[in-house]
Amino acid sequence: MSPGFWLHHAALSWRQALDAGLRPLGLTHTQFNLLASVNWLTGQDGPPTQQAAAELSGADRMMTSKVLTTLEARGLLTRVPDPDDSRAKRLVVTPAGRDLVSRAVQVAAEVDAAFFGAGPDREALRLRLREMAENRAT
Repeated sequence: MSPGFWLHHAALSWRQALDAGLRPLGLTHTQFNLLASVNWLTGQDGPPTQQAAAELSGADRMMTSKVLTTLEARGLLTRVPDPDDSRAKRLVVTPAGRDLVSRAVQVAAEVDAAFFGAGPDREALRLRLREMAENRAT
């Protein structure tokens, strides 16, 4: 069978393990991915736009909007006006959101360690997967 077949099934297995780890925190994979993306982007350049969060997380615009509305309703982030663009909103992770994303990142790290192991093989795989993902973006 092709490498693509096995990559797909490996991704499904990893996703199932991550979903199981995130479930007790009340997060789906998509919610975690967007909340963590907003949190990471905030540390880089301040509160990001919805578009920037969608691009980093790989989510489409419609999905991003729906998920961010859910996260906002849970008090995990807020949307504030962009001072430079009256049409745009900036995303701000609340203290409760930062606490939850911190716990979720720990869960993701544990799942990754169990799934991918450690050492040079893990790093080589990480680099190869990153290369493949970056080729998709071009």
